[in-house]
Amino acid sequence: MIKNKTYSPEEITIRFKHRIVSIHCFPNGNGRHSRLIADIIMESVFGNAIFSWHRSNIVEANEVRKAYISALKEADNGNINSLIEFAKK
Repeated sequence: MIKNKTYSPEEITIRFKHRIVSIHCFPNGNGRHSRLIADIIMESVFGNAIFSWHRSNIVEANEVRKAYISALKEADNGNINSLIEFAKK
């Protein structure tokens, strides 16, 4: 994917993040872990700025978290674009 430039760096990173969060390795903190990994990939692998993730505490139950969960569910159904856009805001 990277070598052939099949997807943009953002899409590669968010697809990887989505895959990690779906595994649910931890009882708590899977989203934080996957967002951290996504930021590390963006910065270390692609040399790009990290995602802003709405510059919000997504852990708190608020409208931003609802939008994040909604974007995750869309990604679960094959539409990764909402999650990419969420990460960039």
